Amino acid sequence: MELKNKNIIITGASSGIGRQLAMDLSKTSNIAILARNKNKLDDLAEQLKNNGNKIIPIKCDVTNKKEVSEAVALCENQLGGIDVAILNSGVSHRNPVRNFNSDFAVETINVNFLGIVYMVEALLPRMLKKEKSVLVGISSLAESRGFPQSGFYCASKAAASILLESLRVELKKTNIKVITVKPGFIKTPMTDKNEFKMPFLMEVEKASEIIINGILREKRIIQFPLPTVFFSKLLKIIPDAAYEYLIRLSK
Repeated sequence: MELKNKNIIITGASSGIGRQLAMDLSKTSNIAILARNKNKLDDLAEQLKNNGNKIIPIKCDVTNKKEVSEAVALCENQLGGIDVAILNSGVSHRNPVRNFNSDFAVETINVNFLGIVYMVEALLPRMLKKEKSVLVGISSLAESRGFPQSGFYCASKAAASILLESLRVELKKTNIKVITVKPGFIKTPMTDKNEFKMPFLMEVEKASEIIINGILREKRIIQFPLPTVFFSKLLKIIPDAAYEYLIRLSK
């Protein structure tokens, strides 16, 4: 996959991984940056305008189906087509059982899962008409198990991974490549609020580099860092009782 001079959409581009991807990809590609915070998008666009490529900031709440449809149409019009879509929008809430709050569940599922659904719905008819295009969905290694106080987040990412896998299988014989990205802990504003120790915490610049290299290589799944990948796979296959025992020990 060649990204030079391609037209790329990035959701959740106002901070974290999305922002870093925009900074890196704007050096070679035309990008439309989408997020709810238009002021942050405008500031980022201003910062990147000297890179020589189109930078189009578009306010978009991925939980609003109409807004998503309009934003994708605007992206296509202003970029002249969409080659790559990086569906990165995400939220996370710690939710201990003593403060169980369904409002957090609604927001988390809407952004992390339905946000991808709405974007894919708007993108697929356009991408199927192109010679080649790529859908990149940002999931998480947290999909592997139900971690304490993170049930909504883990569930939303598991749903995202399953959806992306289903799309990848169904679209295999088409012109659309589907890539799932599963990061571990990345230093972003989302993780900065975590009060617990985050093993193998990775800088966002390195995460962006790994994701872009994975897209260039057209990997089906991009997952990192390696130690976290190993432990997440291990946790996935061990018996439930052993997992619950390990979680009790870690407290």
